[in-house]
Amino acid sequence: MKLADLAVLAGVSTATVSRALAGHNSVNAKTQARILALAREHDVRPNQLARNLRLKSTGAIGLVLPLGHAKTQHLTDPFFLSLLGFLADLLVERGYDILLSRVIPDADDWLERVVDSGRIEGLLLVGQSDQFGVIERVAQRYRPLVVWGAHRPDQHHLTIGSDNVAGGRMAAEHLIAQGRRQLLFVGDPAPPEFADRLAGFAAAARDAGVAHDILATPMMPEAVHAAVAEHLARGAAPDAIFAASDVAAMSVLRALAEAGIDIPGTTAVVGYDDVTLAAHTSPSLTTIRQDLAIGAELMVDRLLKRIAGEPAESAIVPPVLITRQSG
Repeated sequence: MKLADLAVLAGVSTATVSRALAGHNSVNAKTQARILALAREHDVRPNQLARNLRLKSTGAIGLVLPLGHAKTQHLTDPFFLSLLGFLADLLVERGYDILLSRVIPDADDWLERVVDSGRIEGLLLVGQSDQFGVIERVAQRYRPLVVWGAHRPDQHHLTIGSDNVAGGRMAAEHLIAQGRRQLLFVGDPAPPEFADRLAGFAAAARDAGVAHDILATPMMPEAVHAAVAEHLARGAAPDAIFAASDVAAMSVLRALAEAGIDIPGTTAVVGYDDVTLAAHTSPSLTTIRQDLAIGAELMVDRLLKRIAGEPAESAIVPPVLITRQSG
């Protein structure tokens, strides 16, 4: 009998069977006892398990970054590294192997190719990029899929992520409370998370009757730096800038410093993410924190529930304003 056949009899995933036979504590005692009884009944021995594990991809979770909107963005981005580190630690603790991929979508079926590869038991996507429609389509028939990203009403795919609208509003309200009246959003307004940050930021500015503008730019550091430098060269500096990410905010700080503009005296700067480096810029960066430790725990918890055939829903992680020297 194959491992997959035993999984069907037990009503669980192949990965759950493999962990139960290995005595892993991630499988509850009742389920483990049922699987072991079925294994004895059908004479499934450890050497059969080893053979099946060699022939079948069991116990592996895919970690994928779909970078449709930013083909030159890299895994070395501090936000990606932090979240991937938390996810990898949690998955290894639960007995899973990890298959990490950075995907530049080249066709509409790129996600189908990932989930149908036979190499993974479930998939974690870090970000939606410009692939929201593709993720929606696949999520309707592939359940063990969890996404770090923005949530939309009536969507099918399960998301864990920051309340980006609230975070953007929080940034604007913090700046407005300081008396800032010329606000500028810097970043790519297209991806869902960034779009929500901009929406919250713009709504707060409108509610306060404060002027706000958008400097749309790709999110690579050099692109952000060049866009801000060109903007500053064309006229007076805004008195406040909200960058769509901390990495973008660091490029903003560099451009302002090179232009001789005092931070935060003339221009205050707020980022988003609270990556480790944010506390070590000069000046240190005021930012909106996403609690990635909690987010990663929620992603893994929801994915394991989906793999086990249990219900699991989306969740939102509240953002927190972290005030430092830049604004």
